[in-house]
Amino acid sequence: MMSESTGFFSTFWPIFSFSFLVALTGAMAPGPLLTYTIIQSVKTNRRGYLMGVWVIIGHALLEMGVIVLLLLGFSFVLKNMMVVRIIGTTGGIILAWFGAGIIRNVYTGNISTCFLEASDQPGRNPTEVKRKGLDNPVFGGALVSMSNPYWWIWWATVGSAFMLQYRIGWGSWPLLAAFFVGHECGDLAWYLAVSSLLHWGKQRFSSRLYLGILSACGVFIIAFAIYLAVSLGRRH
Repeated sequence: MMSESTGFFSTFWPIFSFSFLVALTGAMAPGPLLTYTIIQSVKTNRRGYLMGVWVIIGHALLEMGVIVLLLLGFSFVLKNMMVVRIIGTTGGIILAWFGAGIIRNVYTGNISTCFLEASDQPGRNPTEVKRKGLDNPVFGGALVSMSNPYWWIWWATVGSAFMLQYRIGWGSWPLLAAFFVGHECGDLAWYLAVSSLLHWGKQRFSSRLYLGILSACGVFIIAFAIYLAVSLGRRH
């Protein structure tokens, strides 16, 4: 019993940790969902610090549906070694490209940090969300995520490759839970921090710290892409 428990945790935590870090890297990169969260947090007078939670709930519900769709065709993918190799190679390339892009943008000054001072501008874009009909943050979190082409590409390549690498499926629900919970916790950690900082107007999170964390995440995600591609290549 002890060995089974030890084996479970030794597998659970690596999947949770990798999923968390990969999701955190993607969440920290500026994009439509981050912009939407900033607007909602700034314009909300009461409990705006919780906007990150509500936005990620909508985002997570959408991702739950995508994972189910992937799992419905998971067995067919596993039977085709060529498809597995294509997914692994494409996922690794996309991931490495994304990580390299983060590092390049940090060192060329193309990463905007103006949102760190957005809390000093309570009137900024107060009606933009209303014009788009996205006042409900749960609905908005799902709709904005769905409208991002990169989000679809990520799940079709990197997400699929991750699930293949760790054999995540219906028969291994603890690993499936580790993957899903880790991924959503990574998103939630960043978006809750952003909405809290913006709502309370605290300037403790400097632009230098933000860019430093982004650079570290870029290095991590490139290393993970290489590991993913090599591991899948050896297995098949």
